[in-house]
Amino acid sequence: MTVLVAAQQTETPDTLPSLQARLAYRGGEVGSTAGIAPGFVQGNLAILPAEYAGAFHRFCQLNPKPCPIIGMSDVGSPHIPALGADLDIRTDVPRYRVWRDGEVVDEPTDVTGYWRDDLVTFVLGCSFSFEEALLDEGMPIRHIEENVRVPMYRTNIACGVSGPFAGPMVVSMRPFKPADAIRAVQITSRYPAVHGAPVHLGHPHLIGIKDIAKPDYGDPVSVADDEIPVFWACGVTPQSVINAAKVPFAITHSPGLMLVTDLKNRNMAVI
Repeated sequence: MTVLVAAQQTETPDTLPSLQARLAYRGGEVGSTAGIAPGFVQGNLAILPAEYAGAFHRFCQLNPKPCPIIGMSDVGSPHIPALGADLDIRTDVPRYRVWRDGEVVDEPTDVTGYWRDDLVTFVLGCSFSFEEALLDEGMPIRHIEENVRVPMYRTNIACGVSGPFAGPMVVSMRPFKPADAIRAVQITSRYPAVHGAPVHLGHPHLIGIKDIAKPDYGDPVSVADDEIPVFWACGVTPQSVINAAKVPFAITHSPGLMLVTDLKNRNMAVI
């Protein structure tokens, strides 16, 4: 999808790479969104019935590292104008997950048929945003190099509890040499709205990860002998929580296949 990767020389609302990405996914394109529409913020989705929205909103407030809210819809609306003028939550993600009683029952490319008038959409910050800053510093991103989805793992780090929402934090992993890992901490600390600094470095077993080669979501990547795994809080956390809470109905994105917004990554930095 070269049309999605190349930035436009002169951007107008109709030619934004982010909109072109959404239109491609709306038209049926499927694939990882890592590296797509460079410069634009991507988001994780958690779509819940209104009766659960208040408790989930508080869950996000209690757990800002994995669940930084960057957008929220009105009840029943599939649009969030602040994230994109031509944006339809029902069609613009490459692949979704539909949940019933905490289990995935379908993974469609369009959830129009599942849409309900009582649904509230939460869009959460994504680590793909800070990856741009890492790449700008010449730091390699292994899953992009290997053309796979970022590896993600359930941990033994407990999230703060709100109503039925409780469970383990999910983390994403990128390997770096120790000196680069220190630099990665410094760089990503500037982006609290998209997970910020790592939550753990090295020793995966200390956070409950038994085998780094077997991620719970995404794909494994190679880790060299002179590298350490660096773990960031991940916006897939709501999916582990939805599973644990046995929520009667929910919709999320498929891990690694995100919503591309019209927000700019540079605006996510605090300094």
